[in-house]
Amino acid sequence: MPNPQHQVVWAEIPVSDIEAARAFYSAVMKTDLTVDTSGPNPMVMFPTSDPEQGVAGHLYPGKPSQDGIGPTVHLLTPDDLETTADRVVEAGGKVLSPAIDIPAGSFIYTLDPDGNSVGWFHPKAA
Repeated sequence: MPNPQHQVVWAEIPVSDIEAARAFYSAVMKTDLTVDTSGPNPMVMFPTSDPEQGVAGHLYPGKPSQDGIGPTVHLLTPDDLETTADRVVEAGGKVLSPAIDIPAGSFIYTLDPDGNSVGWFHPKAA
């Protein structure tokens, strides 16, 4: 079997309060995240330009990580990392690292208000 185009299918971030988490991620991502109630639990969906082909994720009512112990989901930031870090703090999260450069761009590590580890990625200019 050949390797798939995308190894990650989607990401789920467990949160204790779906509406509070929606407000946090909407503020940091600078977009109004939508609630999907088509399944057994409400989910706050991360947007993509192509819902049929894009790899995204969602927030769901669940048991959050404790103090960042657990997987780290990296999300695309809508602008530079310094501005994103400011929005993380203003929205109730915590910044854990300075910008870390990698060949594809830069990212920071943060905690959301529930203690989930979240990386925010900014790609290099094309």
